Amino acid sequence: MTEQTPISTEEVSAERGASLVEYALLLALIAVVCIAAVTALGGTTAVPYSEVASTLG
Repeated sequence: MTEQTPISTEEVSAERGASLVEYALLLALIAVVCIAAVTALGGTTAVPYSEVASTLG
């Protein structure tokens, strides 16, 4: 039977930091995709949004 060593707080902290970086990168990727989609569809959706704004306004 192999003996398992307890996980040190440094290892847990390093894993937590790595997870935080992964979530930050994922959030950045989602933001880039959203900005690209709004930029690509901006010209197409500008007219309908303007019509709605003028109707409400």
